[in-house]
Amino acid sequence: MPDQELLVPPVERVMVGAVGKVFGLKGWVKIHSHTQPDTNLFQYRPWWLHRNGQWQQHKVVSHKSHGKGFIAQLDGYDDPDKAQTLVGYEIHVARTLLPALSEGEFYWADLEGLTVVTQNGVDLGKVHQLLETGANDVLDVRHSASSVDQEDRLIPYLEEQVIKKVDLDLQTIVVDWDPEF
Repeated sequence: MPDQELLVPPVERVMVGAVGKVFGLKGWVKIHSHTQPDTNLFQYRPWWLHRNGQWQQHKVVSHKSHGKGFIAQLDGYDDPDKAQTLVGYEIHVARTLLPALSEGEFYWADLEGLTVVTQNGVDLGKVHQLLETGANDVLDVRHSASSVDQEDRLIPYLEEQVIKKVDLDLQTIVVDWDPEF
């Protein structure tokens, strides 16, 4: 089943996708890519699957486009019952495998967990995840112990218009956003 070459996942890793439901009778699973373009997911090897604090290293045997997504078969998973055990896992890769970014560019993983504050310093909460909507990406901001209220917010990731500054050192994102929204 999982590759046993390395038992410990890389320290710096990035979630690049997720395993969906089982497809067919030969152990294939649906794959949801979080990379741009979405086919880049298959360039990064090995995959580290994560769920509930558990890590497993896996090798992709084969993959192909299917509908609007992908299906893949992982080494050692050749029937639906075995493949079912993979459903729900996040797909991570070593950060060192990803392309270097230009100044002012960020991977979504860099933004998750950052505190979102208004230009007046009002704490709105922490970034739980980013959502791809088609028109623009959206910050899913969840309230925290230090936030102004107990409200969760969806804030559009519109550089200059809404997102004023991302400071990874200070772990903050400054936004032009009304806390009442």
